[in-house]
Amino acid sequence: MRTGIQSLGDFSITAAATQVGTPVVSFEGAQALSVQMRLSYGAGGTNIKAYLQTSLDQGTTWIDIACVLFGTAGEVAVFNLSGLTPKTVQLTPSDGVLADDTVVDGVLGDRFRVKVISTGTYASSTTLAIRVLPR
Repeated sequence: MRTGIQSLGDFSITAAATQVGTPVVSFEGAQALSVQMRLSYGAGGTNIKAYLQTSLDQGTTWIDIACVLFGTAGEVAVFNLSGLTPKTVQLTPSDGVLADDTVVDGVLGDRFRVKVISTGTYASSTTLAIRVLPR
């Protein structure tokens, strides 16, 4: 299992677009994941949605486990996910459709990625950085 703080990407936000980060693998055995998403806001734009995703089948199917909605100001979102939380209701995998400002506990695969969907035109100095700490 990877240890220490890991980067899931630094995304430059300039225009309305969907960006998908490179999957970071080798998280098998992680029982929890602390996450920090930091938006450094430049100017312009409308909103940015950042989806933290995991996979249980080596990246064939991606599952939204968090969605953070950012507006037009700098912001930091921090949350913790536990793989030990029982899931008593079936979870249908979704890719970029989880409700805003929502997390789904109980599902941590062996890899993670971030999908970023931005609307509007932003100044070139707008960036979104995602860091995770597996435990």
